[in-house]
Amino acid sequence: MFDSIKSDLNAYLERDPAARNRLEIFLLYSGYKAVRSHRRANWFYRNNFKFIARFISQRSRHKTGIEIHPGATIGKGLVIDHGMGVVIGETTVIGDNCTIYQNVTLGGTGKETGKRHPTLGDNVLVGSGAKVLGPFKVGNNARIAAGAVVLSEIPPNATAVGVPARVVKVNGIRSETLDQIHVSDPVALALCSFESKISKLREEVEELKNNEAKTSDK
Repeated sequence: MFDSIKSDLNAYLERDPAARNRLEIFLLYSGYKAVRSHRRANWFYRNNFKFIARFISQRSRHKTGIEIHPGATIGKGLVIDHGMGVVIGETTVIGDNCTIYQNVTLGGTGKETGKRHPTLGDNVLVGSGAKVLGPFKVGNNARIAAGAVVLSEIPPNATAVGVPARVVKVNGIRSETLDQIHVSDPVALALCSFESKISKLREEVEELKNNEAKTSDK
């Protein structure tokens, strides 16, 4: 238990530039309080004390503005930064050292039964206002940009952008940055590529016209 507490506190110190010390995080950070309450609620949930588990989770929701179903599975080192409006569904699985910003939803898409919420791998970042909906996996080291709506699987070391989200590879290298906004847009990249090709074709056409003109003059 103490190792888990220390791991969660250290995660905030490492990833939240506003965090000054462990005591401040322990006493004042709503994201930290929500995760600690969830770990208690999850113990009761797994031991079939469902009413107590739900009571703890709803009390935490009222105090923090963060709703985590007691059935969700959360790894060590989760940082919920600011956190207001975060919703994490019952069958959600979150790996180690993930970061989630405000107004994020890890939810389902309807009234499915069984596994109906997403699974986040390790070191995943989910930007402000993003929605991840469905029983698929978001791979290790993936980033989901602010405002993205993710409806299908995201491979490891990739970035998801837009509505619905499109995937951009990050060269298979883990990104150390927590920047959730300045990410490549795949549509913009494709348009730039087309523009470059069109410019090249124009140059070739102009060159052909010039050659034809020279031939005619002769």
